[in-house]
Amino acid sequence: MDLDVVDLKSFYATPLGTVAQRMILRGIQRRWDNLSGLALMGLGYAVPYLDVLREGTERTIAFMPARQGVVAWPAGQLSAASLVEATDLPLRDSVMDRVLLVHALETSDDPAALMNEVWRILAPGGHVMIVVPNRRGPWARLDTTPFGHGQPFSRRQLTALLRRALFTPSHWGEALWVPPIQRRFFLRSASAWERLGHALSLPFSGIYLIEATKQVYRPALTGKASRVRGLLQPILVPSGNAVGRERGE
Repeated sequence: MDLDVVDLKSFYATPLGTVAQRMILRGIQRRWDNLSGLALMGLGYAVPYLDVLREGTERTIAFMPARQGVVAWPAGQLSAASLVEATDLPLRDSVMDRVLLVHALETSDDPAALMNEVWRILAPGGHVMIVVPNRRGPWARLDTTPFGHGQPFSRRQLTALLRRALFTPSHWGEALWVPPIQRRFFLRSASAWERLGHALSLPFSGIYLIEATKQVYRPALTGKASRVRGLLQPILVPSGNAVGRERGE
């Protein structure tokens, strides 16, 4: 079943959702601590994180997939949120500096097409941050949270997907070692779970946080290579000695 925006909003209003938002945001801000003057876009359901990240940005917009639904955002201001087709974004090429994907990649019918579209709208050297469930983690195994819906990923799958879309992974992070349980003990000890998971590099985190950079040289080289190959088709010609013999030299 597809994630609905009402369910997503309700989850982030729960104590467990608040803990998840805080832990994930902490991981994002380790890489994106200052986005001043940059154009930022969230795709999926990224508004719980954009509320903090948009401070000082040149502009921030939130795009939500059509089948998920949309909510007005930011609260009490002119809306900067829109309903879109995730593989056909209403933006010109190379207009965003940063793109944050949350509850987007794992629920997409065509992750490759989605990443190609993100590549298109990112400026040269732009960065994308992907928040996606870890297929080995407990959060992906329980559908009581949004991270238990859709297709979770392994690190190898994500690397292959990014490279096919002409992105270079620049940072791998993890978060949500705390079990996805709405009990006070686990919620209060969430920070301790996170510190332990980071310190011991435990393999069962709930989500991956991957930052990748847009490559701008490969498409140009690919086009040039195809044209060069067309010009360098082998042509059979007589050797120098054969030409001399034909001329009687």
